Amino acid sequence: MAESTPLLYHSDSSFTEPSFQPPLLDNKQHLPSLNSTVEKCIGEFTWSQFLQAVLVSFAWVFDAQQTFISVFTDAQPSPNCTGKNQKTSIISEWNLDQENSFITGLPTSLFFLGCLAGGILLATLADSSFGRKNMLFYSCLFMSLSSLLAAFSINIWMYSVIKFLCGFARATIGTSALVLTSELVGNRWRGQISVVGFFCFTIGFLSLPVMAYANINSSWRNLYMWTSIPSILYCLIVRFFVRESPRWLLVKGRKEEAAETLKYIASITQSNVTLAINGMMTSSRSDSDLTTAKTDLYSAMKILLQKKWSSRRLSMVMASGFGIGMVYYGMPLGLGNLSFNLYLSVAFNALSELPSSLITFVLIDKFNRRTALLAFAVVSGIFSVLSTMEGGVWNKIEIFLELISFFCACTAFNVYMIFATELFPTCVRNSALAMARQALVLGGSISPLLVGEGRKNKFVCYGVFGLVICCSGVFGVFLPETRGRQLSDTMEEEEDKGSNAAILPP
Repeated sequence: MAESTPLLYHSDSSFTEPSFQPPLLDNKQHLPSLNSTVEKCIGEFTWSQFLQAVLVSFAWVFDAQQTFISVFTDAQPSPNCTGKNQKTSIISEWNLDQENSFITGLPTSLFFLGCLAGGILLATLADSSFGRKNMLFYSCLFMSLSSLLAAFSINIWMYSVIKFLCGFARATIGTSALVLTSELVGNRWRGQISVVGFFCFTIGFLSLPVMAYANINSSWRNLYMWTSIPSILYCLIVRFFVRESPRWLLVKGRKEEAAETLKYIASITQSNVTLAINGMMTSSRSDSDLTTAKTDLYSAMKILLQKKWSSRRLSMVMASGFGIGMVYYGMPLGLGNLSFNLYLSVAFNALSELPSSLITFVLIDKFNRRTALLAFAVVSGIFSVLSTMEGGVWNKIEIFLELISFFCACTAFNVYMIFATELFPTCVRNSALAMARQALVLGGSISPLLVGEGRKNKFVCYGVFGLVICCSGVFGVFLPETRGRQLSDTMEEEEDKGSNAAILPP
């Protein structure tokens, strides 16, 4: 079978390979589904797939840096601040320490509002015209440039506007990177390879306290310079070395490019690629499979909302994400409210993401998404509320309670992102995941205001965080379980899976 190709359908019933299952058939046309066609090619994990996935996932490093950089650049000055280090944050340089919490929290809130706006306006570009790779490239590039521009801000108002632009640009980085990595590998490795991005996000988060400590007596502007310039260089690497998703290319009808990508990332010979191109070009299945490809800019969102099952599913996903995002993005911002060293507390929070990512990596194929999401959200909420207790031993262990809560929120975040990726088909996956991230960001956009008020009453910060994430975790129970299930490429395939799951015995 060395000369056979999984991209071609053979009517001979003996067409099987020892390491693969036979292609799944479409009941209407008796031809292999798009999913089974791609799965046959990329099901076996290769070094090319691994390197591509790592290269794409590295975007999370810079995403994390820009998400949490304000923990240091916008920090309240220490009581013994002197002229030597009076420019270590925007608060000390622009004399904002006497301003109310709305002014001091404005840049961070506008950053998250920019993420919301960018997610809504740019969400469908990766599904419709840009593709995953181009969306990742342009998002990273404009985020890097706006971050570099922030270093030259002259007042809080200019700085806030630039933070909004930075948030707008980075809105689709995580979704594009996660979707692209999950579509570059087969079903068996999808969960594990998605966690690589979470590890990279942890590295980016962990690099901040290291850079901030090295910059402890210097201007906050240096942090933006140190994080933006490497990100610009990374964009050039993405432009020239990252491959587009073969699933997206097939759904868009760009079969020659898809075959070329599959040849690069999988073990497919040149002769098989040539046969694959001819087979796909003459396939009568093409038009029916690719009807969602010939769409306008916001058609993916229209498709999501027109279908009753998908709109309901999206609503449940976003309701779950709201509380998770509030805690995940808000807790690091609120560390200044705790009676513990800021640099160490940020470092400990960043380090807690490592075991979170490791647990997700090892157990993602062993536990149900719905159960894990609920359990980690509830435990996070309980410990977040406990961290607000005052007096005696509570003050001594508040950092440990906060770390447990943040660890559980990180794990819930990881499960949530993988879960959301699996719930929607290729034709709308990036748009759906973008909306799922918007729910996270919406929760995050409210957190700076709660953090500001939490300086007066800690329960307004960590107490509210805990209550909200507990409630949000419950919504995940109403979503269909996706563990071990293959990705769908069209809305019809996903709807059929839902129908079949409903009639199968438990």
